[in-house]
Amino acid sequence: MRITTDRERVAVLTIKSEIVRSAGEFLRSEGFTEILPVLLSPITDPLRHETYDGQVDFYGVAYQLMKSMIFHKQIALRTLPRIFCFAPNVRMEPAERASAGRYLAEFVQLDLEMRDACRDDVIALGEGLVCAVFESVLACCSVELATLGRTLPVPARPFVRHTFADAASEFGEPFDDALSATLDGPSWVIDFPRRIREFYDREDPERPDVLLDMDLMYPEGFGEALSGGEREFELDRIHSRLDRDGIPRAKFARYLEEVGRGVPRSAGFGIGIERLTRFICGLDRIEDARLFPKVPGDLRSL
Repeated sequence: MRITTDRERVAVLTIKSEIVRSAGEFLRSEGFTEILPVLLSPITDPLRHETYDGQVDFYGVAYQLMKSMIFHKQIALRTLPRIFCFAPNVRMEPAERASAGRYLAEFVQLDLEMRDACRDDVIALGEGLVCAVFESVLACCSVELATLGRTLPVPARPFVRHTFADAASEFGEPFDDALSATLDGPSWVIDFPRRIREFYDREDPERPDVLLDMDLMYPEGFGEALSGGEREFELDRIHSRLDRDGIPRAKFARYLEEVGRGVPRSAGFGIGIERLTRFICGLDRIEDARLFPKVPGDLRSL
């Protein structure tokens, strides 16, 4: 649906507020500590897909607007064992992606990371988080859901898992839209190949070129919900990944310095708040999931 009335917009924003509240409450109950977001840094997520870097002059040095807090999360785990953050991200996607209805140039990502965790740990956490949010929205926002004409069953656990290889064999690449359209509930895609992911996703020591990562896919054609997995934490392995991917080490010198001082083994993920709101509310377009949306290529926003 598209939002056409103030009553519908209030319903969406009320539901989004409950999503944020209940997600934070769930993570605190699981022993997580909330940290404040980083907005500017000399390093940020390189991302595999095309985006334009947003830079500012920081006292004569080019700092980037954050695309995600992936590197800062790893470093923060020196201090705290489990952290989360509602982090503003700026990803200036190509303007043609606006037509898909699920991209924003500015959005909020719930970023979390766990020390000494593996992929199965964060998959279990992700399922618990999604189900807890759904339950809270159903309990607290029944009037708002009715206003939007949206029914929302709590997903059954455990969620179905698909390997990347199986999904690609059935649907071709990329398969997000086709797979999502066939799903009955949120489902995982695991074991992405190294060639399409970033250097910080941990490569399986037993299966070269296969990563210990995952994406969660929404049903009904809503596409990707979250992305994450285990992280590389050993300096020699990170050097090898950068070299194999043809990425100059100098580009991430500050990060490599921190890894050289030691970062713990970890796993985590990021889940977009606007995409989660879009799915729960059944919205056709993601810009209806927030106030003052920045749609790629649209210069009318405030």
